[in-house]
Amino acid sequence: MADLAVFYEHPQWFEALFRTLDRRGVDWVPIGIQSHTFDPADTALPAPVILNRLAMSSFLRQEEHALFYSQAVLGHWAALGARVINGAGVLAYDTNKARQLSLFRAAGLDIPKTRVAHRRADVPRLAAEIGYPVIVKVNVGGSGAGVIRYDSAEELAAAVADRLTPVGVDGVALVQEYVPARDARVLRCEVLDGKLIYALALDGAGSTFDLCPAEVCMVDKPTITISEFKPPAEITAAVERVAKLSGLDVGGIEYMIDDRDGRAKFYDLNALSNFVAKPLEVLGWDPHELLVDYLEREIGARARAAA
Repeated sequence: MADLAVFYEHPQWFEALFRTLDRRGVDWVPIGIQSHTFDPADTALPAPVILNRLAMSSFLRQEEHALFYSQAVLGHWAALGARVINGAGVLAYDTNKARQLSLFRAAGLDIPKTRVAHRRADVPRLAAEIGYPVIVKVNVGGSGAGVIRYDSAEELAAAVADRLTPVGVDGVALVQEYVPARDARVLRCEVLDGKLIYALALDGAGSTFDLCPAEVCMVDKPTITISEFKPPAEITAAVERVAKLSGLDVGGIEYMIDDRDGRAKFYDLNALSNFVAKPLEVLGWDPHELLVDYLEREIGARARAAA
């Protein structure tokens, strides 16, 4: 049995990780999600440590996506004693933007005004409560998919009548105020093992809702520029608090500064980190090295526990 299994859906996204694992001599095996099946009575593990790399945007690439299947199989392996990094508990947040917002509030953080609905007919009433402009977004999202801005009640009413407002794979929609991000900037904080490892400023956020900063995501987003950002101490503490509350092992937490009042508004937790494009240029170091350091520590801890 290998020391590590990587459970993944989009191979091109993880080439850098795979190269680092190989170069570092880690004994690992890949598990492709899309063709995977499992037997609930099977007690064999693919590895004592399993790294989950499920992308929420997988529903954009496969109609028969594995978003909810993955929660089942990762929970199965965890119950058998595997150390599952970003396991089923974290996915319960990653697959549910409404739960993410509740989590941010539980951590004492500000969020955009939001209402959650499961019927399209309720969306106009909820938008009226918030005030225009609003965005309507799906509850299970990825790569900015399923997010539409509406500037007036008439525009939204027409979209509802034509059944064109976003509806996600779970049937839940969020109606949210459109927050004017200061300097059209979104801030993404990357967390590993409960600690902030770096943060990015994504400038030009008003041009797209797809703010994935990884190299494979940046091909069609020339309007987005990325730079390293040093968040203030209170933001670092808040991000690490959210990571602890959610059980997030590795991932990104995003916020923006509301230009109307200068307050940080948190809006997204993402348990998939591809890390930044061209990390040596942006950061001066490669975060994959820290990730593999962490994986090696987890492998060592499992080996000692089994001895």
